[in-house]
Amino acid sequence: MTVSVRSFAKINLGLYIGALRPDGFHELRTVYQTIALHDVIRVSVGRGSGIETRCDDPRVPLDSSNTCHHMASLVMKAMEARGKVTIEIEKRLPVQGGLGAASSNAVATLVGLEAALKQWRVVKKPLNAVERLRIAASVGSDLPLFLIGGTVLGVGRGEEVYPLADLASTAMVVVTPELGVSTPRAFADWDALVQGDLRSGAGRSPVTTRAGTTPTAAKRARSAQTHQLTAAASSDKLFEVGCVLSAWLSCYPDAGAPAKSGGRAGNLLSDLVRTGIENDFEKVVFPQSPELRDMKCALERAGSRYASLSGSGSSLYGLFRSPAEAVAAAGRLRQQGLRAVATRTLTRRQYWRSGFRL
Repeated sequence: MTVSVRSFAKINLGLYIGALRPDGFHELRTVYQTIALHDVIRVSVGRGSGIETRCDDPRVPLDSSNTCHHMASLVMKAMEARGKVTIEIEKRLPVQGGLGAASSNAVATLVGLEAALKQWRVVKKPLNAVERLRIAASVGSDLPLFLIGGTVLGVGRGEEVYPLADLASTAMVVVTPELGVSTPRAFADWDALVQGDLRSGAGRSPVTTRAGTTPTAAKRARSAQTHQLTAAASSDKLFEVGCVLSAWLSCYPDAGAPAKSGGRAGNLLSDLVRTGIENDFEKVVFPQSPELRDMKCALERAGSRYASLSGSGSSLYGLFRSPAEAVAAAGRLRQQGLRAVATRTLTRRQYWRSGFRL
């Protein structure tokens, strides 16, 4: 028996990058939001052993480096299950697009595999909610959000997630460029930007060399001070970001309630702009790929009330006051040669009840 699962995408409503952590990741603050665009994952379990991954998209790895393969391996071990697992990935979302496709695929694999194992009656040790979150976080930073859905606060390296009061379902347009953006490269460019600001003297006091101190020692002292200043500045920044996000989100204590005449969605769009919620990756991705900045401007010219890069890119999105506006805007953007599609954000209830399982 094959279990089919929709693998929904996400966008980031603001993304702020903090200091590099001892584990090699950066401290982050972001608000994740699930959206209706999705891949489809089909999972089956049969006699035999091993994990087989299938996908027609040549950019998707089919070996153990695939997040779905990794997830299936961990789930089979955790549930003490046996059998051959077959995973089919129907790609509709872009690769390296900033929409969380690979992460969402892995969580859809978890959901589908659990259901398939139960149907095959080979489950010895069912998973609980905490175990699912732990397994998801071990595979990747933004996987846990897909076990919650809707509007989700992400902290730590993004894997520590907290469900927020859902923002009203909002019409939107997603633009998916041909080019992809490497997230590790984007983080490296961010680090270079921050280090460059410090070397230029922004927020840094000079390091003086005492008599008898070697140039190497002075260099180490400067490096240590730069690291301390970077961490301190990042900590201050993330505290301020927390204040901004809290002030913005506290305006919507009943955000999950049905919107009337688009009013609540309209207020969300106005407050996003007024509060200045932004994505730090734009500062390093746009200079490297100026065509992405042009696409953001195209979304704004098409009538978007708020536009942003999602994650590290390359996908961009624009939020609109009504589905009709979004559909019209997507049409205009396609006439300009852009791959644009009208869709909507998903509340938590919609995420789970609109048919997570096919």
